[in-house]
Amino acid sequence: MQEEIYREIATAVERGEPVVLATVARTRGSTPRKTGAKMVVRRDGSFFGTIGGGCGEAEVWQEAMDAFADGKPRIVTIDLTEPTNGEDKICGGVMDVFVERLG
Repeated sequence: MQEEIYREIATAVERGEPVVLATVARTRGSTPRKTGAKMVVRRDGSFFGTIGGGCGEAEVWQEAMDAFADGKPRIVTIDLTEPTNGEDKICGGVMDVFVERLG
């Protein structure tokens, strides 16, 4: 999957299209993906790859959209230990995700 992620980035760069790369930088506890997992977000909001799905991935996607706007890299902490909307979260860990605009 990592090779495909880099191919996706290279294709975007060749076309002159910026993308945002989200990389799981650190995990604590049980998380859906481990350190190094990557997701590429395109300007139109579509994406390639995954950092785990669900509400955590949606939060990272929103930060990626913000990174398109301001160009600033950021670290997003995804806390999967607290229930949301009355539902239990399956994983129970925490992920730090580095989000950076490329191109």
